[in-house]
Amino acid sequence: MELRQLRYLVAVVDEGGFTRAAARLHLAQPGLSAQIRQLEKELGQSLLDRSGRSVTPTEVGRAVLPYARAALAAADAVRQTVDEHTGLLRGKVTLGLVSGATAHAFDVAAFLADFHASHPALEIALTEDTSERMQAALLTGGIDVALLGPTTEEAPAGLSYRTVVDVPLGAAVAPGDPLLDPADRTAVPLAELRDRPLICLPRGTGVRAAFERGCARAGFRPRVAFEAASPQVLAQLAARGLGVAVLPLGEEGDGVGGGLRALRLVGDGLRARIVLARPAAGPTSPAARALLHRLGGALPDVPGNAGAGSPV
Repeated sequence: MELRQLRYLVAVVDEGGFTRAAARLHLAQPGLSAQIRQLEKELGQSLLDRSGRSVTPTEVGRAVLPYARAALAAADAVRQTVDEHTGLLRGKVTLGLVSGATAHAFDVAAFLADFHASHPALEIALTEDTSERMQAALLTGGIDVALLGPTTEEAPAGLSYRTVVDVPLGAAVAPGDPLLDPADRTAVPLAELRDRPLICLPRGTGVRAAFERGCARAGFRPRVAFEAASPQVLAQLAARGLGVAVLPLGEEGDGVGGGLRALRLVGDGLRARIVLARPAAGPTSPAARALLHRLGGALPDVPGNAGAGSPV
Protein backbone atom coordinates (compact mmCIF):
# COMPACT_ATOMS: atom_id res chain seq x y z
CA MET A 1 0.00 0.00 0.00
CA GLU A 2 1.33 3.43 -0.96
CA LEU A 3 0.32 6.90 0.14
CA ARG A 4 -0.35 7.92 -3.45
CA GLN A 5 -2.90 5.11 -3.76
CA LEU A 6 -4.71 6.43 -0.70
CA ARG A 7 -4.59 9.94 -2.17
CA TYR A 8 -6.10 8.61 -5.39
CA LEU A 9 -8.86 6.80 -3.49
CA VAL A 10 -9.81 9.95 -1.57
CA ALA A 11 -9.81 12.01 -4.77
CA VAL A 12 -12.14 9.58 -6.58
CA VAL A 13 -14.58 9.59 -3.66
CA ASP A 14 -14.45 13.38 -3.30
CA GLU A 15 -15.00 13.94 -7.03
CA GLY A 16 -17.58 11.17 -7.44
CA GLY A 17 -15.81 9.58 -10.39
CA PHE A 18 -12.55 8.73 -12.10
CA THR A 19 -12.70 11.38 -14.84
CA ARG A 20 -12.89 14.39 -12.52
CA ALA A 21 -10.43 12.82 -10.07
CA ALA A 22 -7.91 12.22 -12.88
CA ALA A 23 -8.23 15.86 -13.97
CA ARG A 24 -7.74 17.06 -10.39
CA LEU A 25 -4.67 14.84 -9.95
CA HIS A 26 -3.29 15.61 -13.45
CA LEU A 27 -3.24 11.89 -14.27
CA ALA A 28 -4.47 9.76 -17.15
CA GLN A 29 -7.73 8.04 -16.19
CA PRO A 30 -6.56 4.49 -17.08
CA GLY A 31 -3.51 4.88 -14.84
CA LEU A 32 -5.66 6.14 -11.97
CA SER A 33 -8.10 3.23 -12.35
CA ALA A 34 -5.20 0.75 -12.42
CA GLN A 35 -3.78 2.13 -9.16
CA ILE A 36 -7.13 1.88 -7.38
CA ARG A 37 -7.58 -1.72 -8.58
CA GLN A 38 -4.08 -2.54 -7.37
CA LEU A 39 -4.97 -1.15 -3.93
CA GLU A 40 -8.17 -3.20 -3.85
CA LYS A 41 -6.23 -6.30 -4.85
CA GLU A 42 -3.72 -5.77 -2.05
CA LEU A 43 -6.51 -5.32 0.51
CA GLY A 44 -8.61 -8.15 -0.90
CA GLN A 45 -11.75 -6.02 -0.91
CA SER A 46 -13.59 -3.75 -3.32
CA LEU A 47 -13.46 -0.17 -2.06
CA LEU A 48 -15.53 1.54 -4.75
CA ASP A 49 -18.92 0.82 -6.25
CA ARG A 50 -18.65 1.54 -9.99
CA SER A 51 -22.16 0.34 -10.96
CA GLY A 52 -23.98 3.67 -10.73
CA ARG A 53 -23.71 6.94 -12.64
CA SER A 54 -21.28 8.16 -10.01
CA VAL A 55 -18.61 6.21 -8.19
CA THR A 56 -19.34 5.73 -4.49
CA PRO A 57 -17.48 3.93 -1.70
CA THR A 58 -18.55 0.44 -0.72
CA GLU A 59 -19.21 -0.41 2.90
CA VAL A 60 -15.55 -1.36 3.29
CA GLY A 61 -14.53 1.78 1.43
CA ARG A 62 -16.53 3.96 3.82
CA ALA A 63 -14.79 2.27 6.76
CA VAL A 64 -11.36 2.79 5.19
CA LEU A 65 -11.79 6.43 4.20
CA PRO A 66 -11.28 8.06 7.64
CA TYR A 67 -7.99 6.19 8.04
CA ALA A 68 -6.89 7.10 4.52
CA ARG A 69 -7.58 10.78 5.18
CA ALA A 70 -5.77 10.59 8.54
CA ALA A 71 -2.74 8.95 6.93
CA LEU A 72 -2.56 11.65 4.26
CA ALA A 73 -2.94 14.42 6.85
CA ALA A 74 -0.15 12.89 8.95
CA ALA A 75 2.15 12.66 5.93
CA ASP A 76 1.46 16.30 5.03
CA ALA A 77 2.14 17.32 8.63
CA VAL A 78 5.50 15.52 8.57
CA ARG A 79 6.45 17.31 5.35
CA GLN A 80 5.31 20.67 6.69
CA THR A 81 7.25 20.23 9.95
CA VAL A 82 10.45 19.41 8.08
CA ASP A 83 9.94 22.36 5.74
CA GLU A 84 9.44 24.73 8.68
CA HIS A 85 12.70 23.58 10.25
CA THR A 86 14.63 23.91 6.99
CA GLY A 87 13.02 27.23 6.06
CA LEU A 88 11.47 25.79 2.90
CA LEU A 89 7.84 26.69 2.29
CA ARG A 90 5.59 24.58 0.09
CA GLY A 91 1.94 24.67 -0.82
CA LYS A 92 -0.14 27.57 -2.09
CA VAL A 93 -0.94 31.02 -0.78
CA THR A 94 -3.49 33.43 -2.24
CA LEU A 95 -3.34 37.22 -2.05
CA GLY A 96 -6.51 39.18 -2.78
CA LEU A 97 -6.19 42.65 -4.25
CA VAL A 98 -8.80 45.27 -4.98
CA SER A 99 -8.15 47.02 -8.30
CA GLY A 100 -5.89 50.03 -7.79
CA ALA A 101 -5.46 49.20 -4.12
CA THR A 102 -1.75 49.87 -3.91
CA ALA A 103 -1.26 52.82 -6.20
CA HIS A 104 -0.43 54.91 -3.11
CA ALA A 105 1.39 52.14 -1.28
CA PHE A 106 3.78 49.83 -3.13
CA ASP A 107 4.60 47.94 -6.32
CA VAL A 108 2.71 44.64 -6.01
CA ALA A 109 4.47 43.04 -8.99
CA ALA A 110 7.92 43.74 -7.54
CA PHE A 111 6.80 42.51 -4.13
CA LEU A 112 5.49 39.20 -5.50
CA ALA A 113 8.65 38.69 -7.56
CA ASP A 114 10.82 39.16 -4.47
CA PHE A 115 8.59 36.89 -2.38
CA HIS A 116 8.71 34.19 -5.04
CA ALA A 117 12.50 34.46 -5.19
CA SER A 118 12.62 33.86 -1.43
CA HIS A 119 10.20 30.91 -1.58
CA PRO A 120 10.58 29.25 -5.01
CA ALA A 121 8.74 26.07 -3.96
CA LEU A 122 5.63 28.02 -2.97
CA GLU A 123 2.75 28.51 -5.40
CA ILE A 124 1.57 32.12 -5.17
CA ALA A 125 -1.83 33.16 -6.55
CA LEU A 126 -3.06 36.74 -7.01
CA THR A 127 -6.75 37.47 -7.44
CA GLU A 128 -8.55 40.78 -8.01
CA ASP A 129 -12.14 41.23 -6.86
CA THR A 130 -14.45 43.63 -5.06
CA SER A 131 -13.72 44.29 -1.41
CA GLU A 132 -17.07 42.83 -0.38
CA ARG A 133 -16.39 39.46 -2.02
CA MET A 134 -12.83 39.33 -0.72
CA GLN A 135 -14.02 39.92 2.85
CA ALA A 136 -16.30 36.90 2.44
CA ALA A 137 -13.47 34.84 0.90
CA LEU A 138 -11.18 35.61 3.84
CA LEU A 139 -13.80 34.25 6.23
CA THR A 140 -14.26 31.02 4.24
CA GLY A 141 -10.56 30.44 3.54
CA GLY A 142 -10.85 31.18 -0.18
CA ILE A 143 -7.98 33.65 0.12
CA ASP A 144 -5.33 34.00 2.82
CA VAL A 145 -4.56 37.72 2.95
CA ALA A 146 -6.03 40.70 1.10
CA LEU A 147 -5.49 44.35 0.37
CA LEU A 148 -8.99 45.78 0.16
CA GLY A 149 -11.12 48.85 0.74
CA PRO A 150 -13.29 48.05 3.77
CA THR A 151 -17.00 48.29 3.10
CA THR A 152 -17.86 48.81 6.78
CA GLU A 153 -16.45 51.28 9.28
CA GLU A 154 -15.36 48.48 11.62
CA ALA A 155 -13.81 45.16 10.65
CA PRO A 156 -16.46 42.41 10.35
CA ALA A 157 -16.47 39.72 13.02
CA GLY A 158 -13.72 37.24 12.26
CA LEU A 159 -11.45 39.66 10.39
CA SER A 160 -8.62 41.95 11.43
CA TYR A 161 -7.52 45.10 9.58
CA ARG A 162 -4.39 47.19 9.46
CA THR A 163 -4.80 50.47 7.55
CA VAL A 164 -2.10 51.12 4.96
CA VAL A 165 -3.74 53.93 2.94
CA ASP A 166 -6.08 56.61 4.29
CA VAL A 167 -6.81 59.53 1.93
CA PRO A 168 -9.72 61.94 1.40
CA LEU A 169 -12.45 61.44 -1.15
CA GLY A 170 -12.70 64.09 -3.82
CA ALA A 171 -14.87 65.31 -6.66
CA ALA A 172 -13.12 65.40 -10.04
CA VAL A 173 -14.77 67.89 -12.39
CA ALA A 174 -14.16 69.24 -15.88
CA PRO A 175 -13.20 72.89 -16.46
CA GLY A 176 -16.17 75.24 -16.39
CA ASP A 177 -18.14 73.15 -13.93
CA PRO A 178 -20.18 75.28 -11.47
CA LEU A 179 -18.43 73.50 -8.58
CA LEU A 180 -15.23 75.38 -9.54
CA ASP A 181 -16.74 78.77 -8.68
CA PRO A 182 -14.91 80.55 -7.08
CA ALA A 183 -11.76 79.69 -9.04
CA ASP A 184 -9.55 79.27 -5.97
CA ARG A 185 -11.86 76.71 -4.41
CA THR A 186 -10.14 73.52 -3.11
CA ALA A 187 -13.01 71.80 -1.30
CA VAL A 188 -16.75 71.36 -1.70
CA PRO A 189 -19.45 70.34 0.82
CA LEU A 190 -20.91 66.93 -0.02
CA ALA A 191 -24.42 68.41 -0.08
CA GLU A 192 -23.56 70.28 -3.30
CA LEU A 193 -23.55 66.94 -5.14
CA ARG A 194 -27.16 66.25 -4.19
CA ASP A 195 -28.67 66.71 -7.66
CA ARG A 196 -25.58 66.16 -9.80
CA PRO A 197 -24.99 63.09 -12.04
CA LEU A 198 -22.18 61.16 -10.40
CA ILE A 199 -19.55 58.73 -11.66
CA CYS A 200 -18.51 56.16 -9.05
CA LEU A 201 -16.82 52.88 -8.40
CA PRO A 202 -19.35 50.02 -8.20
CA ARG A 203 -21.10 48.76 -5.08
CA GLY A 204 -18.99 46.29 -3.13
CA THR A 205 -16.00 48.64 -3.11
CA GLY A 206 -14.78 50.55 -0.07
CA VAL A 207 -14.89 53.94 -1.81
CA ARG A 208 -18.51 53.48 -2.86
CA ALA A 209 -19.51 52.32 0.62
CA ALA A 210 -17.83 55.30 2.32
CA PHE A 211 -19.38 57.72 -0.18
CA GLU A 212 -22.90 56.32 0.25
CA ARG A 213 -22.59 56.43 4.05
CA GLY A 214 -21.53 60.08 3.79
CA CYS A 215 -24.49 60.91 1.51
CA ALA A 216 -26.89 59.22 3.94
CA ARG A 217 -25.51 61.34 6.78
CA ALA A 218 -25.95 64.44 4.61
CA GLY A 219 -29.60 63.51 4.02
CA PHE A 220 -29.68 62.51 0.37
CA ARG A 221 -29.30 59.53 -1.94
CA PRO A 222 -26.57 59.93 -4.60
CA ARG A 223 -27.64 60.04 -8.25
CA VAL A 224 -25.13 57.65 -9.82
CA ALA A 225 -25.18 57.92 -13.61
CA PHE A 226 -22.09 55.79 -14.44
CA GLU A 227 -20.11 53.07 -12.70
CA ALA A 228 -16.68 51.71 -13.59
CA ALA A 229 -14.18 49.53 -11.77
CA SER A 230 -11.18 51.62 -12.85
CA PRO A 231 -10.52 55.09 -11.38
CA GLN A 232 -8.92 56.02 -14.72
CA VAL A 233 -12.19 55.29 -16.54
CA LEU A 234 -14.11 57.38 -14.01
CA ALA A 235 -11.80 60.31 -14.72
CA GLN A 236 -12.18 59.88 -18.48
CA LEU A 237 -15.97 59.97 -18.19
CA ALA A 238 -15.81 63.10 -16.04
CA ALA A 239 -13.45 64.76 -18.54
CA ARG A 240 -16.18 64.30 -21.18
CA GLY A 241 -18.61 66.22 -19.02
CA LEU A 242 -20.77 63.20 -18.16
CA GLY A 243 -20.81 63.89 -14.45
CA VAL A 244 -18.74 64.41 -11.32
CA ALA A 245 -16.30 61.59 -10.60
CA VAL A 246 -15.89 60.52 -6.97
CA LEU A 247 -12.27 59.45 -6.49
CA PRO A 248 -9.64 59.00 -3.77
CA LEU A 249 -7.24 61.96 -3.61
CA GLY A 250 -3.73 62.35 -2.32
CA GLU A 251 -3.43 64.11 1.02
CA GLU A 252 -2.32 67.25 -0.81
CA GLY A 253 -5.35 67.15 -3.14
CA ASP A 254 -3.13 66.39 -6.13
CA GLY A 255 -4.50 66.50 -9.63
CA VAL A 256 -6.30 63.59 -11.26
CA GLY A 257 -5.17 64.23 -14.84
CA GLY A 258 -7.18 64.63 -18.01
CA GLY A 259 -7.58 68.37 -17.44
CA LEU A 260 -9.80 67.73 -14.42
CA ARG A 261 -9.78 69.70 -11.19
CA ALA A 262 -9.98 67.82 -7.91
CA LEU A 263 -11.95 69.23 -4.99
CA ARG A 264 -11.84 67.60 -1.58
CA LEU A 265 -15.29 66.48 -0.43
CA VAL A 266 -16.24 67.86 2.97
CA GLY A 267 -18.38 65.60 5.12
CA ASP A 268 -18.31 63.04 7.89
CA GLY A 269 -16.28 59.90 7.17
CA LEU A 270 -15.42 60.75 3.55
CA ARG A 271 -12.14 58.84 3.46
CA ALA A 272 -10.83 56.15 1.13
CA ARG A 273 -9.00 53.43 3.07
CA ILE A 274 -6.99 50.44 2.00
CA VAL A 275 -6.39 47.82 4.68
CA LEU A 276 -4.26 44.73 5.00
CA ALA A 277 -6.95 42.21 5.95
CA ARG A 278 -6.62 38.71 7.35
CA PRO A 279 -8.62 36.29 9.54
CA ALA A 280 -8.70 37.55 13.13
CA ALA A 281 -7.28 34.26 14.41
CA GLY A 282 -4.34 34.65 12.04
CA PRO A 283 -3.37 32.69 8.92
CA THR A 284 -3.32 28.94 9.47
CA SER A 285 -0.56 27.89 7.07
CA PRO A 286 3.16 28.74 7.33
CA ALA A 287 3.00 30.06 3.76
CA ALA A 288 0.21 32.51 4.59
CA ARG A 289 2.02 33.63 7.74
CA ALA A 290 5.18 34.27 5.72
CA LEU A 291 3.24 36.31 3.14
CA LEU A 292 1.53 38.35 5.85
CA HIS A 293 4.82 39.04 7.62
CA ARG A 294 6.51 40.15 4.40
CA LEU A 295 3.54 42.35 3.42
CA GLY A 296 3.51 43.92 6.87
CA GLY A 297 7.10 45.02 6.40
CA ALA A 298 6.62 46.28 2.83
CA LEU A 299 3.50 48.38 3.35
CA PRO A 300 3.36 51.80 5.00
CA ASP A 301 1.80 52.19 8.43
CA VAL A 302 -0.94 54.75 9.01
CA PRO A 303 -1.27 56.54 12.37
CA GLY A 304 -4.13 55.14 14.41
CA ASN A 305 -3.39 51.47 13.81
CA ALA A 306 -2.17 50.87 17.36
CA GLY A 307 -4.50 48.57 19.24
CA ALA A 308 -6.56 47.93 16.13
CA GLY A 309 -5.60 44.32 15.71
CA SER A 310 -2.54 44.86 13.53
CA PRO A 311 -1.70 41.58 11.79
CA VAL A 312 2.07 41.90 12.20
